[in-house]
This record gives sequence, C-alpha cells and structure tokens, in this order.
Amino acid sequence: MTVATEPRVSLLVWQLDLCWSLFSHHSAGLTDAECLWSPASAAWTVRPDAAGRWVADWEVPEPSPVPATTIGWLTWHVGFWWTSTYDVCFGSGAAPERESVVWPGSASSAVSWLEELKDSWRTALLSVSAEELDSTARTAALPFGDSPLPLGEVAAWVNFELTKNVAEIGQTRHLYALTVGSAPTPG
Repeated sequence: MTVATEPRVSLLVWQLDLCWSLFSHHSAGLTDAECLWSPASAAWTVRPDAAGRWVADWEVPEPSPVPATTIGWLTWHVGFWWTSTYDVCFGSGAAPERESVVWPGSASSAVSWLEELKDSWRTALLSVSAEELDSTARTAALPFGDSPLPLGEVAAWVNFELTKNVAEIGQTRHLYALTVGSAPTPG
C-alpha cells in the first residue's frame, strides 16, 4: 500500500480501504442469481436492452418511495457514480451520460469493474496535494447543488456512498439467503 504524504489523503485512503474490505466481504462468492434476484415485487434492476447492453432501471424524477433494488442495480449504481466522479475529478472533466454506463452482465464482471474503479480512484487520490483537497477546480462539474464541493469533501462522500451501497448489497444478500436459501456465506 502506498502511503500518501498529505495526512487527510492518508485518512481518506484508509477509509476507502476499510469500506472496500466490507465490499470484499459482501461480494465474496456473489452469483448472477443473487445479483438479479428481486427483493420486492417493485424493484429496480438491470436487464439487457435490445442491443444486449445491460441497462439499469431509472426514472426522472425518482418515484416516492424509491423502489427496492437488486444487487445488480446496486453494483451498477456504484459503478455509475464512481465512473462519473472519477471522470469529472481525474479524467475528461465531464461525467458520462447515465445511459452510457452499463452493467457488465455478470456478478464476477461487476465485482472486477468496481475493483478497477476503486483502484483508479485510490491511485488518483494518492497523488493530490493539500491545496487540491481544498479546491473545487476538479469538482465544479459534479452535481452537488449550487456550490461545488472541495475535492476532499467529494472524496469523503465517495467513501460514505460506497459504505451505504455496500451495506445495501450485504442486506440484500442476507435477504436472498433467508428467502431463497442458497446464498453462499460471504467472506
């Protein structure tokens, strides 16, 4: 593990690694059946479109209440916001269209996709300075309301959002195991 010289970067990377260990626990042995299992009759999921691309259910504006989600949808959601955030902060400077970010089509591919995103984000984060953490130069194009957040706050949000989504993945896996009864024990 590379150690950052900026103490706040070191803390953010430590938090990311901790969040990722929870994802690794909940994604160990994840199956396609678990990813596509619907925990409720009205649930958002991922499904192949006419071209065979795995697209995610979405409505604008979001309904209230928001539907339950499948693990496939949750992994797509993590991939979507992480791709968007990385592209804005460390890539092209612009987020991709939501429709262009597709689910990879299997549990193992989704886990690999998210691990690649985590590794890219972690590597980029390790390169930032204290001044960059306090700046909004990299984050101005993110949709955080009227005022862009400094990069340090965006990095903290990434950790928080990852933790929330990973907890939802874990909870859905537990529900699958209780309902269907064939989920492997994670970790």
